[in-house]
Amino acid sequence: METSTSPTLLSRARANRLASTFTLLTTLTVGVLAGSVLTRDVGAKEQKVDTSDARPLVIPDPKTLSNGFSTIVKQVGPAVVNINTETIAKKAAVTSKTRRMPRGANPNGDQGDMQDFFNKFFGGQGGDGEDDPDALGGERQALGSGFIVDPRGYIITNNHVVDKADKIFVKLAGDPDDGQRLQGRPATVIGVDPETDIAVIKIDTKTPLPTIKLGNSDSAEVGDWVLAIGSPFGLSQTVSAGIVSAKNRSIDDRDPQSGLLKQFQKFIQTDAAINPGNSGGPLVDLAGNVVGMNTAIYTQSMGSQGVGFAMPSNILAKVYNDLIGATHKVIRGSIGIQFQASTASAVSRVYGFANGGVIVGQVTPNGGAAKAGIKPQDILVSINGHQIKDGDDLVNDISARAVGSSVEIGYLRDGVKKTANVTIGDRAKVYAEVAGTDAEPDTPASVDAGQSKLGITVRAVPAAIASKLGITGAVSVDSVTPGSFADEIGLGKGTLIVEINRQPVTDEASYRAAIARIKNGDDVVFVVRDPRNTKGGNSFVGGTLR
Repeated sequence: METSTSPTLLSRARANRLASTFTLLTTLTVGVLAGSVLTRDVGAKEQKVDTSDARPLVIPDPKTLSNGFSTIVKQVGPAVVNINTETIAKKAAVTSKTRRMPRGANPNGDQGDMQDFFNKFFGGQGGDGEDDPDALGGERQALGSGFIVDPRGYIITNNHVVDKADKIFVKLAGDPDDGQRLQGRPATVIGVDPETDIAVIKIDTKTPLPTIKLGNSDSAEVGDWVLAIGSPFGLSQTVSAGIVSAKNRSIDDRDPQSGLLKQFQKFIQTDAAINPGNSGGPLVDLAGNVVGMNTAIYTQSMGSQGVGFAMPSNILAKVYNDLIGATHKVIRGSIGIQFQASTASAVSRVYGFANGGVIVGQVTPNGGAAKAGIKPQDILVSINGHQIKDGDDLVNDISARAVGSSVEIGYLRDGVKKTANVTIGDRAKVYAEVAGTDAEPDTPASVDAGQSKLGITVRAVPAAIASKLGITGAVSVDSVTPGSFADEIGLGKGTLIVEINRQPVTDEASYRAAIARIKNGDDVVFVVRDPRNTKGGNSFVGGTLR
């Protein structure tokens, strides 16, 4: 009985399931068809809408869209060039990598807390644009920009774009671009000036080339619109816009041999985007005149962060005229001294030159100042009767004078005014004589005298080290208490103290005696030396003790 009825129930269940499925599919099909009908009905209604009142879109006349920027680019763009260089790695350099130190780094390789750095850019798309040569002596390529200032083919660019290059190629704005990086016209170097990072190169031409005019950079004002034109990352004829952000900016760029700051690099700062490859390109004003040459950026990423620097056109013009002259070099005057670029107000008060002047840190042996009897810590106050305002004023005056000429220098020594006739020497030769070497002081016992007042402990400097530095004696800072007076004024560990408030410090006893004279409210000035540089000269650090 059970066996005969079971298949019947199973058949009914299957039949009911098929019926349900068919009903569901039928319902979905009807829904889809209904949707299609409704959609087709809606589309038909849209097509019947009257659009006779709709106005067609009109593309305006291109001249209506033009602005001052595009007019300037059309005017000056043809004179902006792309520069490619090729350097064949020398076998002597195969065993080690050679890279230019990032701006802001310590000459001994220690960047300390410096995260941002200045970096001159060679224009490659990786790092600083320099490709390391391979072990067999490969090629190193660099990329930059420049601009034509003479229709006979004379071009201004950065020295670091062409420095040490074996081959230089220039691609004009109108030259075809077939993708070859080194495609272009061969160029020769006319002259370079490392002090300002300016170079003049030339290409041969049978027909006059388009040129760009130099403006007067003194007329550029903070807030003025400017355009940067060049070849960032090899992308030629790239234009970026910004404003003049600041003027007369100095950056920590040092001579690689002497370690001295390059005093002739005073830049126009701009927020116009400048990237690797823009180096040597023009910064132009709204009159289409060059007010600067793009030279450096302040960056953490090797790209533009809105802080770029351009060499002012007034400096460009002077250096260019010297480089195309008979000697093809810039000759600057020097009296053979070194001084600290900036000092605390306490220093000027203690040494008596609050109204202007320059305190001598070091006198170069056999230089004009040394022969005239000027000594370290003399305060130079006048040149031929004209007051010296600051270090820049002194350098600008002396550097412009002819080598071999003489000037009357007025100076103060222990508060007494004196004069000396000083012969102007060749600045390049003076720089060649100023080079330092590292020194490792021994480690005698630390002295804690003055720790409670100043926040430092010191140790005596061995006689051998003092002799090598050319001093009679000193103490070396062994430790600095964070937040102390010494910490606040920047008196760092390892610094050699040779004088405190005009009192010589030659040993522990003289150091203690000088500290004993100091009380709260006093101006305290330290004369210090860098132990790593045997010819670095004196620096002055000071502040008011509270």
